[in-house]
Amino acid sequence: MNQPMDEVEEQQQHNLLILYATQTGNAMDAAERIAREAERRGCTVSLLSIDQFDPSLLSKESTVIFVVSTAGQGDTPDSMKGFWRFLLRRNISSHWLEGVQYAVFGLGDSGYQKYNFVAKKLDKRLADVGGTPIIERGLGDDQHPSGYEGALDPWISSLWTVLNRANSKFFPNGLDSLTPDTKVVDQPKVRITYYDDDNVHQQFSATSDLESMALQIEGVRLMYPGRFARDKMRPQCWLKMIKNCPLTRVGCGKDVRHLEFEFLDTAIEYKVGDVLEILPAQNPVAIDKFIHRCNLDPEALIMVESRETKLHTAAYASKAPIKLKRFVELTMDIGSASPRRYFFEVMSFYAAAEHEKERLQYFASAEGRDDLYQYNQKERRTVLEVLEDFPSVQMPFEWLVQLVPPLKTRAFSISSSPSAHHNQVHLTVNVAIWQTPFKRKRAGLCSKWLAGLDPQQAGVHIPVWFQKGSLPPPKPSLPLILVGPGTGCAPFRGFIAERAIESKICPTAPILFFFGCRSKDDDFLYKEFWAYHTKNDGVLSEKKGGGFYVAFSRDQPQKVYVQHKIKDQSKKILDLLNQGAAIYVAGSSTKMPSDVMSAFEEIISKEGAVPRESAVTWLRTLEKAGKYWVEAWS
Repeated sequence: MNQPMDEVEEQQQHNLLILYATQTGNAMDAAERIAREAERRGCTVSLLSIDQFDPSLLSKESTVIFVVSTAGQGDTPDSMKGFWRFLLRRNISSHWLEGVQYAVFGLGDSGYQKYNFVAKKLDKRLADVGGTPIIERGLGDDQHPSGYEGALDPWISSLWTVLNRANSKFFPNGLDSLTPDTKVVDQPKVRITYYDDDNVHQQFSATSDLESMALQIEGVRLMYPGRFARDKMRPQCWLKMIKNCPLTRVGCGKDVRHLEFEFLDTAIEYKVGDVLEILPAQNPVAIDKFIHRCNLDPEALIMVESRETKLHTAAYASKAPIKLKRFVELTMDIGSASPRRYFFEVMSFYAAAEHEKERLQYFASAEGRDDLYQYNQKERRTVLEVLEDFPSVQMPFEWLVQLVPPLKTRAFSISSSPSAHHNQVHLTVNVAIWQTPFKRKRAGLCSKWLAGLDPQQAGVHIPVWFQKGSLPPPKPSLPLILVGPGTGCAPFRGFIAERAIESKICPTAPILFFFGCRSKDDDFLYKEFWAYHTKNDGVLSEKKGGGFYVAFSRDQPQKVYVQHKIKDQSKKILDLLNQGAAIYVAGSSTKMPSDVMSAFEEIISKEGAVPRESAVTWLRTLEKAGKYWVEAWS
């Protein structure tokens, strides 16, 4: 017998919808925690990645919690772009969300200029179309001693109080009545089926090797509901490395590589300023250690599905069982990502040694939050290292599949021009190596793997996706002021190579390029390339109205950075801005973008003889007009 409509509507009134938009996994982790705590209080919860939700149905919900991260310089996470486009439709009235209550929690980094920009603009837009905020938006900050949880903990506590006050049916047994954790922890959200038939994984054997690998990646990602963006299931194409050469002096403390790739199958059309996303290979030694530590059978054939959604769809039917080891290699980041707080909570239920159980329970508690942050996130401890630190813990594989951070693609600015480098893609990669507060050496998973690849080695196929970058390709007639210290020069190598080709077939506007590095002898990246384009009527030559300026920060007693070189060319810069120039900035997200912006403000104020506030307004107008672009990374 069907449920009466009034009962369904009443049920919806106290169903809590939680939507998350994540780039690195933190927003998903925070959303999952809110969902767990709500369920423990007896609340009915629906938890979805924002790209799994139809935005046209938002007005039919009663209460929605949004957990959203801010990527890069105020960028919307990939999974949220479609939802945000829908919200910006002009035909949406200011009363559309009347009767809908909402709350927004943002995850960001106050080291960036546009701190938590996505959460702020989402909060404003929801209110503009009639939504009612039930609590002031929460803003998590990576710079906080406890990370984003420093803001999340008190925000969640306030959320329960506010929700209970708004509708006590959210918590039918009362706000303080909690389901024992053991009942929640007993049931992981994924189910694993094991297969005996040794031949089932051979169904793709008739396809080409690359096609078979692509199907395998797509298959395992489809098994991981909500973990990967929909457009990142299947690699767009495959690349083969053809060149790997260092750009820095050996022993200088930095290792930056120039890498060249060619297409193995279908060539993808890309533009200068685009971004290449790479799915890295994991360390095989770490994979074997993880499998041994967890007492897993690497040869077991498995299928993973969500307990919550019955995936009897065409997509699910097309999936095939896969070897357990291959599943781990392709989806579970066991050797570079740090586990989340809930990982420690679940571990505590499976710790046989009492002292380990107590320590894990402390780490999972509110009192142990700061100590966990120091032990785990600050030290960038990996899943494998944490499991090795608590040897008595034996977690079921279902829990490991659910809780180990997913293996993410890594994004790099493309440093080639499709016009100048036919059938190729070039990258400028800094091999990330650093020390933790306790002097432990860490290395970036993807950059270290790429740097270790030998172009002569056969059979290394790299799965990739091309994405539109934050730096749109400029027209040949647009004057450019480019600022790219360090590996920030990568996209501008492509810009300059492209304009050099364009200059042979049509008139082109001048380019001023400001580069910065530590030392002329150590890390002056692509110095021959820049020098070539400053001579013989090149696109950076003074004869063409251009210029190339380098700041060597450590080659003299007083440090010199790109912002100092920018100020040295104040008259030339203002002249070019008056001709309609666009400013492009790329590089480290720490202080550089704001220091560069400040230098431009000073130039406009001083050379234009206007107050500083007017200079700030002018640059904001430039930004709104699509003539001030920033691509920064940490």
